[in-house]
Amino acid sequence: MAKKKSLSGSEKNTFVKSVLDVFQNNPYSSFNYKQVAGRLGIKDRASKDLIGVIIGQLFKKQELAMSKRGKYQINQESPRYTKEIKTTITGTVDMKQTGKAYVIPDDKTEDIFVAATNTNHALHGDKVQVFIFPRRKGHKLEGEIGEIIKRNKKQFVGTIETSKNFAFLKPDNASMPVDIFIPISKLNGAKNGQKVVVVITEWPAQSANPFGEVKEVLGKPGDNRVEMQSILAEIDFPLYFSPKAEKEAASFPEEIPAAEISKRRDFRDVFTITIDPEDAKDFDDAISWKALENGHWEIGVHIADVSYYVRPGSAIEEEAIERGTSVYMVGRTIPMLPERLSNGLCSLKQGVDRLCFSVVFEMDEKAKIYSEWFGKTVIRSDRRFSYEEVQAIIESGVGAYSSEIEILNKVAYKLRDDRFQKGSFNFETQEVRFKLDDQGKPLGIYLREMKDANKLIEDFMLLANRKVAEYIGKKRENQTVKTFVYRVHDTPNPEKLENFTQFVERLGYKLKISSKKSLADSFNKLFNDIKGTGTETMIETIAIRTMSKAYYSTNNIGHYGLAFQFYSHFTSPIRRYPDLMVHRLLFDYMHHASSVSKEVYEPMCEHASEMERRATDAERMSVKYKQAEYMLDKVGQQFDALISGVSKWGIFAEIIGTKCEGMIRLRDLEDDYYYLDEENYQIIGQRHGNRFKLGDKLRIRVKRIDLARKQMDYEWIP
Repeated sequence: MAKKKSLSGSEKNTFVKSVLDVFQNNPYSSFNYKQVAGRLGIKDRASKDLIGVIIGQLFKKQELAMSKRGKYQINQESPRYTKEIKTTITGTVDMKQTGKAYVIPDDKTEDIFVAATNTNHALHGDKVQVFIFPRRKGHKLEGEIGEIIKRNKKQFVGTIETSKNFAFLKPDNASMPVDIFIPISKLNGAKNGQKVVVVITEWPAQSANPFGEVKEVLGKPGDNRVEMQSILAEIDFPLYFSPKAEKEAASFPEEIPAAEISKRRDFRDVFTITIDPEDAKDFDDAISWKALENGHWEIGVHIADVSYYVRPGSAIEEEAIERGTSVYMVGRTIPMLPERLSNGLCSLKQGVDRLCFSVVFEMDEKAKIYSEWFGKTVIRSDRRFSYEEVQAIIESGVGAYSSEIEILNKVAYKLRDDRFQKGSFNFETQEVRFKLDDQGKPLGIYLREMKDANKLIEDFMLLANRKVAEYIGKKRENQTVKTFVYRVHDTPNPEKLENFTQFVERLGYKLKISSKKSLADSFNKLFNDIKGTGTETMIETIAIRTMSKAYYSTNNIGHYGLAFQFYSHFTSPIRRYPDLMVHRLLFDYMHHASSVSKEVYEPMCEHASEMERRATDAERMSVKYKQAEYMLDKVGQQFDALISGVSKWGIFAEIIGTKCEGMIRLRDLEDDYYYLDEENYQIIGQRHGNRFKLGDKLRIRVKRIDLARKQMDYEWIP
């Protein structure tokens, strides 16, 4: 039992003020006593209990109002509440298919509901200013969009529907609530039923629909190339390289000049391998190994020297900045660099001389580092391995270069263990992969897990990224830290973490959040416990949302998830522009260049982070599309599935073995009247008491596939 907290009068007044400040500084949010404690950084039980008592007293004095059972918010009618409340806020629109929207404030406080009649032509993702209405009792915060500060999208993808005098674009994206009107003169060759890209030209104030013009005809719906291009166009990603960029790429000679090789440390006679997916074409990284006379090992992490080919001010550079990243869709890679570079001159192919920027370590078998070296190199890979080949060697101890691979794997294990000991999180989600025919049609689906071969490469790449960031970012005596590009990850939001903790507790799991290390250990145990269960996908998804998102920045706050104080992205410059920035900065600083301007590099970091988010969305959409396409000829067939989510509309079920998720709509459950028990994540039949709970196994029949919307509807088989 917690010991009762004893405070003096002045201490208690200060404590009460701290509690009240949490509510006053977040006037549109509600908290329970645990969440208030989290905001104040309080962990001991006695202080938490005292916060609960104070909240009760503030409620009795009408300084707080109860929003729902156990949760409170500031009572804006309280005479003591004099803090000015903004009548307008800025935020981002989360548009629903019905036309209603929620605006997510920039300061991440309570979302504002906006009725369809009050959106004033704002669309999903737009940056807007919202006028806040006085709160109605028992209602969410409501408002009206007054100004569109910045449009999120330039172009929209969908199918053309034509009539004699006009046409409409039916958008693919469910969050686009209106069709786009297109005059016949603006069709630009598009025909009825074709997939096209449309730009909005105007939206008159009194018009329900925006006016647009066809920018590009993609082709016939259902064609693999057309559908993948549709997804890219939907995220405003460039579909082609400019002729100027392609010409630049073609101008580079195949052979590396001897003068360039002479400037570099030569690793061509040192054992070097690449390990990548079976279908990979761009090989960013290689690992070398050599035994030293003192009994230690020299292990090199060699990264393609993209900066040798991509020069500032070039057309290739401009396109790389715009794209920010490569996009890895199902069956198709959209590279950041022209293929002459990404799959050719920069790719670390077997048996070919290649230019690299390397980090070389002297290590022992316990992964202790005795020295490190950074510099430009030339390598020649001895063997191109796939993950599957290396995994077979690790498991059997037999195969080409098995002794070298065994040593590298042992060192990787030590690096990994050390990272977890220091509080690194182990997010290991299963990757959905497809077997495709020559036309890109999915013939099968399988799940790929991270095994030792994948982790071997990951651990050495993490080490190189960390050491590069430390080399520049660690403050040395009498030296000012120079501007650099970091990969950063903030601490989780305390309220989100508290909500997630309560969520998993109701599912029978326990999280310890008293310290960073205990939280990481709890998360890692949770991920291990839920493997193969019906709750796995949902818990992993919510866990990832609970954590902050990693992003690029010149302001180093460390990487919370990896438990690194310094971390950067150095190891994939073929497919990530920030890595190319890191290469250039590292080389310049090694040669005593002055620090660059944060004002120049921070906007570039923000753009790269945004393009990364878009690429992730595109990759996710391509997986959903291919899953729906795979299920097209399976309508009427039955499968075993696991309940992966519940909502007021229905039950989400994920087919075992393929992760094809569809919805069993409540309106199709005709044997009873079903309702959502939100607190316990289940659907309950009112008369017969049937329960559909998160994680339960059930039998489903495929009812309907909407390929354009990437949606699957299932039926429950009792």
